[in-house]
Amino acid sequence: MMLKPLADRVLIEPAPAETKTASGIIIPDNAKEKPLQGKVVAVGPGKKDEPMTVKVNDNVLYGQYSGTEIKIDGKDYLIMRESDVYGIL
Repeated sequence: MMLKPLADRVLIEPAPAETKTASGIIIPDNAKEKPLQGKVVAVGPGKKDEPMTVKVNDNVLYGQYSGTEIKIDGKDYLIMRESDVYGIL
């Protein structure tokens, strides 16, 4: 990974969007919702008084509008503050 997050930021690879419902109905591309979970790819060192809780390879939940979308080497990622992460799965 060429990007090293600073301070309390984490780099997350979002999980792929669902392509089918539980009953087998195929969801068209324009109706797919953004995934709200993903895998932590990189973490910053944390703040002076607040060590980081999440680690690389943790699966996490985050808010629908959390973070900033970036593209690195053709792959989509989200970079956000650790406080935007709701929990670890």
